[in-house]
Amino acid sequence: MELKERKQIALLVGSLRKESLNRKMARVLIDLAPDIMDLEIVEIGNLPLYNEDLEENTPREWTAFRKKIKEFDGIIFITPEYNRSTTAAMKNAIDVGSRPYKQNVWSNKPSAVISVSMGAVGGFGANHHLRQSLVCLNAPVMAQPEMYIGGAADLFDSKGNLTDSRMEELIHKFFRSYGRWLCKFVE
Repeated sequence: MELKERKQIALLVGSLRKESLNRKMARVLIDLAPDIMDLEIVEIGNLPLYNEDLEENTPREWTAFRKKIKEFDGIIFITPEYNRSTTAAMKNAIDVGSRPYKQNVWSNKPSAVISVSMGAVGGFGANHHLRQSLVCLNAPVMAQPEMYIGGAADLFDSKGNLTDSRMEELIHKFFRSYGRWLCKFVE
């Protein structure tokens, strides 16, 4: 099964640093994406912390974020691991998008999780913790290939270019699988 039409894919990067390894990986994904997919980083660092009381006078950043996510056919979450979990910024973005009740923008959006870490385990804990939240939100998460990218500090040159051909092959494999995953949910 192959995609027949271009698909718009949001990239949510859990690290807010401009030069984070996760942001570098997001840029690599944009460069290596198949022609049938348009990838775009959707910024999450400007979202006020979720507080249901604010729904009475919804912050414009929340409204813009929710509207933007609705435009995408799928979502790729790229997260570092902080204390065996994803980041506060990523969790906040998930919470903002899942509210108000019955207006969950994540529902039925075919998703994938990539964890990127300097450590050897590759953010395994963050990856699975994030998957747990997405299942609760009815965001179908691709099971394979699991993407735990460890030793990430050695994958990029000083300009953020990927220097590891094996990682490039893995990313191409990821996109082939993600393309098949998208086919199950979007026309």
